[in-house]
Amino acid sequence: MKRRAFALAASAVALLPVAQASDGAMRAAIRAWAGQDPAPGSLQIVIAELVENGNAVPVRVVAAEPVVGLALFTSLNPEPDVLQASFGAAVARPEFGTRMRLARSQTIVAVAKAADGRCWQASVDVVVTLAACVEP
Repeated sequence: MKRRAFALAASAVALLPVAQASDGAMRAAIRAWAGQDPAPGSLQIVIAELVENGNAVPVRVVAAEPVVGLALFTSLNPEPDVLQASFGAAVARPEFGTRMRLARSQTIVAVAKAADGRCWQASVDVVVTLAACVEP
C-alpha cells in the first residue's frame, strides 16, 4: 500500500505547474493581481541597487497616496509574486517592508492598487553579486 500511495503522490506532484522565471511570467502575475497593466506612478521602492548577497535583501515599498493594496514582483525568481499586502480600507500613506531572496541581478517591480480600481507601478534594477535561489 505504501508504494501505491507514493506513486499517487509522485504523479500528483508531476502535474503541478512548473515555476517559470521570466519577464512574461512576472507580467502575467502583475496582471492577475492588478487586473490590468499598471501605468508608471508615484510609488517608491527602497532597496540597495547593488546587493552583495541575494539571500536576504531588505526592501520597503511606500505609496504616496491612499491605496487598498500593494504588491512586489521580481522577474527572475522562480515565483515572480513575492508579496501582496491588502488593506481593509484605503490607507493614507501605506508601506511595507520585508526581506526577499534574489536569484541574480534583475528588475524589482512594486504595484499599488487604489480603491477606485486605478493601478500604478514603479521598478528598480538591482545588481546581485552573490546569487541566491539558483539550483546547481
